[in-house]
Amino acid sequence: MTCHNPCHDRGRCAITARRAAAEIAARCEGQVNRLARELAERHFAVLPDYDELPGDMRDLEIAGTARVAIRQFLHTAMGAPVGEDDLRLFRERAAQRAEEGVDLAVLVRTYLIGAEVVWDAVCAAARPGEEEALLWLARHQLRGLRRVVGEVVEAYQNERAAILAERREALREVARALLTGESARATAARFGIPLAPAYLVLNLRLPDGAGPVVERRVLRRVRARLEGFAEGTPLTLLDARGAHVLLPASAAGRRAELDPLLTDPGAGGERVIVGAAGSRGTADVPQAADRAARIARIAQATGRPPGVYELPDVLLDYHLSGSPDSAPQVAGLLAPLEGRPELLATLRAFLDCDLDRRRTARALAVHPNTVDNRLARTAELTGVDPRTTRGTVLYAAALTLRQLD
Repeated sequence: MTCHNPCHDRGRCAITARRAAAEIAARCEGQVNRLARELAERHFAVLPDYDELPGDMRDLEIAGTARVAIRQFLHTAMGAPVGEDDLRLFRERAAQRAEEGVDLAVLVRTYLIGAEVVWDAVCAAARPGEEEALLWLARHQLRGLRRVVGEVVEAYQNERAAILAERREALREVARALLTGESARATAARFGIPLAPAYLVLNLRLPDGAGPVVERRVLRRVRARLEGFAEGTPLTLLDARGAHVLLPASAAGRRAELDPLLTDPGAGGERVIVGAAGSRGTADVPQAADRAARIARIAQATGRPPGVYELPDVLLDYHLSGSPDSAPQVAGLLAPLEGRPELLATLRAFLDCDLDRRRTARALAVHPNTVDNRLARTAELTGVDPRTTRGTVLYAAALTLRQLD
């Protein structure tokens, strides 16, 4: 049926080719069920994860959608008009696949494999002399495939965006509930968000004047960096106390890895001070959040550089600022000296003698070098040197709390 007319008769050639294309499509119409089965077989062979899909999805939904798509192609090739309703099923299926977590690549390949199956059938049904009709069918198929795949991808992406937005809101709601002491179990269960037995609560503090837009940007950056860290999804919330991040308590043991993820500047160059405090469970997360916020505020107010700070890092400042929950840790500074009464006696005498080693030696009836050796040993055991200004004040507070206790 190849047309041998000159170019001015192209219109009649096109009509002839389209009629022949309709005849080829009509010859294939009775093969729809067989073609749908072949599509499923090819899908199974090409995509290794196809057999992991639920049976009703493979055998009913995918096969049913394939039959509709094949019939639609053949009917439009025979002259049936294409309407918006013809694409509704494909959009609905795409949204379902997105909700079920099927990869977009798997979904698109389904349509491409379907097009290949149909094209093989069309070529097999064509007769000698129908080459022009095959060219018309090829263009028709490409136009239809472009339209369908475009609708499928858009519907899939819209649904995924809605799901992600809903999940982000759920993560914020779980974080809000934990930080305010409310129950988060129902929301967490509904969205499959695992709750940790306890949390490391972080409070991010930016330079004064950074503003809420910068805070949100930094929080997004931190959330992206921490995704998957410590085997959990980071829970984040921006509220009146600042930017909070909740990680499973196990993250505290990976401090060296955590520091650069939190404090390295991003594209905007923002430098972050982070207060960190652990909770014993979920009930005391609000107290841990308050403690982390206070640690971050003290670290910033005292001019410390960007970094992650825990209570021992700011213990003296924290305690002197009126925090009763730090008293056990201040008193605990002396715990490594238990069983070493000579060190405790030397420390007390050193403070009573206004840090004068010779007066201390006379008070203890020992050589000044002995005083030096004992003070050095105290510094080794506790990590705080009593001969520094900070150590002097901290040990004085610790000894006072020991006496009170």
